[in-house]
Amino acid sequence: MTTYKDEKEEKDIITVNSEGRIRSKSKNPKFDNHYFKWGLTFFVTFLCCILSIYIVFYHDEFKATIKHINKILSPVYVGFIIAYLYTPLLNMLEKKVMYPIYKKIKFIKDENKMPLARGTSIIVIIILTILLVYAVIQIAIKQVIPSLISIVSNINIYLNNITAWSERFLDDNPSLKAFVMDDLNRFSDDISTWVTENFKSLSAGVIKSLSQGFLVFIKKLWNFIIGFIISIYVLWSKERHVARCKKIIYATFSRETANALVEAFRYTHRTFIGFFFGKIVDSIIVGLICFIGCTLMSIPYAILISIIVGVTNIIPFFGPYFGAIPSTILIFAFDPMHPGKALAFVIFILALQQFDGNVLGPRILSTSTGLTGFWIIFAITLFGGLFGVFGMVIGVPVFAVIYAGLRQFGRNRLKKKGFPYRTSDYYEVGTINEDGSVNPIPPIEKRPEKKAFISSVIDNFKSNKNTKKDKKK
Repeated sequence: MTTYKDEKEEKDIITVNSEGRIRSKSKNPKFDNHYFKWGLTFFVTFLCCILSIYIVFYHDEFKATIKHINKILSPVYVGFIIAYLYTPLLNMLEKKVMYPIYKKIKFIKDENKMPLARGTSIIVIIILTILLVYAVIQIAIKQVIPSLISIVSNINIYLNNITAWSERFLDDNPSLKAFVMDDLNRFSDDISTWVTENFKSLSAGVIKSLSQGFLVFIKKLWNFIIGFIISIYVLWSKERHVARCKKIIYATFSRETANALVEAFRYTHRTFIGFFFGKIVDSIIVGLICFIGCTLMSIPYAILISIIVGVTNIIPFFGPYFGAIPSTILIFAFDPMHPGKALAFVIFILALQQFDGNVLGPRILSTSTGLTGFWIIFAITLFGGLFGVFGMVIGVPVFAVIYAGLRQFGRNRLKKKGFPYRTSDYYEVGTINEDGSVNPIPPIEKRPEKKAFISSVIDNFKSNKNTKKDKKK
């Protein structure tokens, strides 16, 4: 083996073995990133395979573990949700009310004015929350609970009213009575037998459900209290939390990807907070208008019905119907002999929803979702089927974000190709050339007119007849 030493780079040694192969060695070898990346990739892949096997073969244990972790962290989730929903109110109080007040006070240092405005705004939010909870409890104790007790205690009266109305209606329509009466009697007998046989078990089940529901309510209330305390800390340093998230994103991804992610999160925040905050304010106003209208029309259970209409109004599109249908049934059951109140309530709710959809809603919801009516129904149906009522509430803003992301992705791809990117540009597109110019849809060529089937048969018959005559001649 022969060894040569390079004069310019004394640290590199070139060796030639007996087979003529050249090998290089370094006195000061450097770290090889290539092999490190391959090793790290293999290690991460190996961990992912182990995790996948664990999830597949130990699915129940994995689900139980995740469920237990979520149960422990549920107050933290509640705290972040409360802080997120309170963010617009905090920003409004801090920037438009408290900070201008402290700015006029000269003996307070400038660097202390913003923290004081933040702290005072949080205290105001706490006071408003306590007052809101107190008002809800007072309404529940004085109005809602007595209304529910009245409905339950008078359920037999309502059923008798409906039965009397049904009998009166059937007496006025003898042909319909003969068709319906046998099935109606059989159905009522079956209901009476079922209630008699299962009353004891139903009573025990109701008592058990009430006791379990009370314990669940206590746990939820405790989680809400802890979450509310956590939300105060989150609101106090919300800018720092956002800055840390941005820091992690820019440290993990490339600059272009990080910029795109930050912009996507910013758009998501604007869409969600604009939709939810505006929808809550809109539902409160709709509930108040409903209460005023029900009171003027002397409709029974006005507060309970207004709460139902206001709460269900949070669900887009289908929400008003979810609130109006049970309310109408309740009003009709109260006095079925005079259905005018139920009919007046239906007309009032339809007018109120038209006012909300065309006037009130667009003014309050400052940021539109950008979805047409078809996509709103699609989002509510899809997310409602997947996640129930919660999916109906969040379906529209979530789908709006997904829709906007796909739209932006399509625009960027079309701009790179030099093609038109507006949807209106594609109404008359037949084909697109390589330079991006558009060829319109070619006109449909008119085919030669065909004779009607009967006339063609007659012509064929005449031609065949003439041919036979010629042959005879």
